[in-house]
Amino acid sequence: MTIATLPRRTLLQAGGTLLASTALPTFALAQGAGNRLVVAADSEPKNLNPAIVASNGVFFIASKVVEPLAEASFDGKGGLAPRLATSWEGSADGKSVTFKLREGVKWHDGKPFTSADVAYSALNIWKPLQNLGRLVFANLEAVDTPDATTAVFKFSKPTPLQLIRNALPVVSSVVPKHLYEGTDIATNPANVKLVGTGPFKFTEYKPGEYYRLTKNADYWAKGEPKLDEIIFRVLPDRAGAGAALEAEEIQLAAFSAVPLTDLARISKVPGIKVTSKGYEALTYQLVVEINHRRKELADVKVRQAIAHAIDKKFVVDTIFLGYAAASTGPVPKNAPEFYDASVPTYAFDTAKANALLDEAGYKKGANGTRFSLKLRPAPYFNETKQFGDYLRQALAAVGIDAQLINADSAAHQKAVYTDHDFDLAIGPPVFRGDPAISTTILVRSGIPAGVPFSNQGGYENKELDGIIAKAAETVDTAARTELYKQFQKIVATDLPLINVAEWGFITVARDTVSNVSNNPRWAVSNWSDTALKS
Repeated sequence: MTIATLPRRTLLQAGGTLLASTALPTFALAQGAGNRLVVAADSEPKNLNPAIVASNGVFFIASKVVEPLAEASFDGKGGLAPRLATSWEGSADGKSVTFKLREGVKWHDGKPFTSADVAYSALNIWKPLQNLGRLVFANLEAVDTPDATTAVFKFSKPTPLQLIRNALPVVSSVVPKHLYEGTDIATNPANVKLVGTGPFKFTEYKPGEYYRLTKNADYWAKGEPKLDEIIFRVLPDRAGAGAALEAEEIQLAAFSAVPLTDLARISKVPGIKVTSKGYEALTYQLVVEINHRRKELADVKVRQAIAHAIDKKFVVDTIFLGYAAASTGPVPKNAPEFYDASVPTYAFDTAKANALLDEAGYKKGANGTRFSLKLRPAPYFNETKQFGDYLRQALAAVGIDAQLINADSAAHQKAVYTDHDFDLAIGPPVFRGDPAISTTILVRSGIPAGVPFSNQGGYENKELDGIIAKAAETVDTAARTELYKQFQKIVATDLPLINVAEWGFITVARDTVSNVSNNPRWAVSNWSDTALKS
């Protein structure tokens, strides 16, 4: 995806932008908010602990309070910036990783941060409880703490340092042992009233209104944070976020909180900047999930025909308004460490699609239809829902009757990932820097029913499963990377699912906010150097 910053242009006549629905006078910037950043938030997670729930909605707020061992850096090579760990080194046999921890760090309640906190978090939360940590730390059997600033992770099987390193920004949020030990972790009050080591302290939450974070004066990075306060103001209406920015009631809206359809206009408003940077390590993938239990879809020719029926350029230009890129396979272009451009691709070609369907033995009936399918688009984004409408029409053009079934999030997840009540589904999985914690779960076999965002289509490929298993224990980085290139070729050839597009998000901010989008996970990083110009 091209990373671009949209320029501000001429003055827009913007009368009437002060809407009653956006009024929250306590935080109106015109009332002298001082060194306070007010940000749009479109959700209120029930559990804010990123050590348990490693999701973007949680990280957006919690990453300013609770820190990981390392964060992504903007070196263009997928590098890491030290946070609570200053270095990490893997053993030759892949069975241990030694972390050196930062000295002089304090929890927000004044207690010292030590290796005991890391060991407790890893063994009691990341491995057994965290959605992604269960995969990364599946073979973690112990964490030795020879001193307060050393943690040695011990694995029962070889575990690639490449995987651990790539996963650290997502899976390694550290929580205070002294507040969790001996409690019910799932119901601990600190899951909501966070206590961390980060640049900001969790101060206040008013349901339906805002989260307030305040400056940690004892933060380990001298001179940071630059802000005194961050207010995450709850604005579930995306149109409201744009209006609040224009009215100067908020200064920043991330994760495409301003609708794509409004960006061309709002980018012309003086004092507002629009950028797609800061999401390179948070690539979302638009995929067509396939139920291989369905006889027609078990035929690779039918799957190839569906791929040829999709006009990816139309999807990128019309549904995403250009804020996306066409996919070539299961690893996005924004993951250069693994990406392979040489995989088979399927150009938009309805004649080819029709020919493949004929070859597969599914001739058009008198009414022009070959067969019918049940199509379920995920409800999480406007774009996934719009793609559902488009795909129904695209399939109709080659004689496949797709019956569209829309549902809310809970019903959709149950239908697809538990009941398998679908033929095609549209999903937006996230690529998190390494295939082992992103893409492989979408295509490997043997996953129990009920696991969301996984292969619930019944696809089985022993060769692919073998490559996935081998890569999970391959310590040599070059060899492991090569295995994932083989993985991409098999997926792109056999099409257990169809990768259509990949996208990040858009940040819209007042130009008084500096150091925006300066790392590839910026929206979910700690914002310690984010500042307001006076």
